[in-house]
Amino acid sequence: MASVRTPTIRSSPRERGANAAGKRELNSQLRGDEQEGASAALYRLMAWLSPAYPVGAFAYSSGLEWAIEAGDVTSAEALHGWLATLLADGAGFCDAVLFAHAYRAAEAGNDNALAEVVELAAALAPSRERFLETTAQGRAFLNATQAAWPCATLDDLAKLSSDVLAYPVVVAVAAAGHSVPRGQALAAYLQALTANWVSAAVRLIPLGQTDGQRAIAALEQAIEATAQRALGASLDDIGSGVFRANIASMRHETQYTRLFRS
Repeated sequence: MASVRTPTIRSSPRERGANAAGKRELNSQLRGDEQEGASAALYRLMAWLSPAYPVGAFAYSSGLEWAIEAGDVTSAEALHGWLATLLADGAGFCDAVLFAHAYRAAEAGNDNALAEVVELAAALAPSRERFLETTAQGRAFLNATQAAWPCATLDDLAKLSSDVLAYPVVVAVAAAGHSVPRGQALAAYLQALTANWVSAAVRLIPLGQTDGQRAIAALEQAIEATAQRALGASLDDIGSGVFRANIASMRHETQYTRLFRS
């Protein structure tokens, strides 16, 4: 019995051209969607971490006010060393690890893991003033963001605790809820934290605005290195070696003349 050959169906040049054009249009649309998503993420980060965002960050110095009065930080060079250490071995690294784990828990919808990070972040504050600093900013960020940029992850976080919420945890949960990439959000958080420290030093040492910007520029690599370490760290890796900075935040509580709340 003779086999029956299935005829080969070939598209016409016009059809092939139409298909190629369709693929190009789809790819272009996908790239456009990606760019739109990246622009939206950048817009949110710039809004949330701007000095104008109503969290009261300008009122805190993280112990710098006492360190400057005590003579530990009296120049741009000393400021760079102090802040680089804070980033690598102090509040910067601890906040970054908490941020990374809070983001992952919120993204996965894991309430138990998120509750663990919330409790740990509050318990790790090294002094009363640092506790006030992180929880007051965390609560203010939650209120402002729920009002202007609501999302389900923030609602879930508020159900866990609406009062004792550390600032890096709340920012991380908001970033996860709005699909802001974790690495970008963490780097932006650390940059904003560093910029706030420098802003306090500019007023207290005092430094000129140009020296302040030089300090922020010089800390760029330290910020990137801290973010990369934190993204691969476990909660057990959290630890601080900045004893002088922690003492500064405690001594600030009884400092006679103060401009800042911490």
